[in-house]
Amino acid sequence: MPQPASAGFPPSPALSQAATGHKITAMNRQPHHHTPIVIAGLLALFSGCEKHPPASSPAATTEPPEQQTAAEPDGWIAMEMLEPGRWQPINGAAELDWDAESGVLHIDFGTDLNGVRWTGPLPTMPYEMELEARRVSGNDFFCGLTFPVRSENECVTFVVGGWGGDIVGISSIDGLDASENSTASMQQFENERWYHLRVRVEDERLQAWIDERPVVDVDILDRRLSLREGPVGDCAPLGLASWATRAEMRGMRWRRLAD
Repeated sequence: MPQPASAGFPPSPALSQAATGHKITAMNRQPHHHTPIVIAGLLALFSGCEKHPPASSPAATTEPPEQQTAAEPDGWIAMEMLEPGRWQPINGAAELDWDAESGVLHIDFGTDLNGVRWTGPLPTMPYEMELEARRVSGNDFFCGLTFPVRSENECVTFVVGGWGGDIVGISSIDGLDASENSTASMQQFENERWYHLRVRVEDERLQAWIDERPVVDVDILDRRLSLREGPVGDCAPLGLASWATRAEMRGMRWRRLAD
């Protein structure tokens, strides 16, 4: 199959079958078909997507950002899925739904990459971030977590289940994507099963875990870090996406680490 242009808490509440969701229909990539974004309830504040955050968007990298929610006792700061004005569909995104009661983001099949981009304050270095994600159907990556490393202009993607469904790694290091560099590994993933993902970003080291099992541990000093060329750039500097796969994500949060 063609390679995708892709490019880390306590258990979350169970998905309520009776929960009422919010539906988002993003703009289609095809020319002359400008479908408006339709957002119910609190999500009415969403507008069209941009590849990069607007200049006025706060993006602190050295000082703690304004906290839109109170930090938990252990320092974790929740990033509510599709909070108004914070998460926005990426360019060309297909149908996205947010279940308000369970806090689950549903990402439907897209023509290629499908997902959302964070437009609020960014995590400050050094930090770690985590969420839960699962593949509902499809055979490619069900979580592409794009995040900043040494600055908001230097980003990578933690790819989970790519290249046919079982490749895990970081895209990109020294120009090599997650299927080609030293972070590449293979893991079988079950549909409908939640996986706990976590990444830790420090000045000289990048680490990642799946269900507390180490899958990435790489020295990034003097390494060239970048995004894989392609539409994943729309997720920068921080975003969530899947590739031709129906996926669900929940419970995303981050905390700053001690210097």
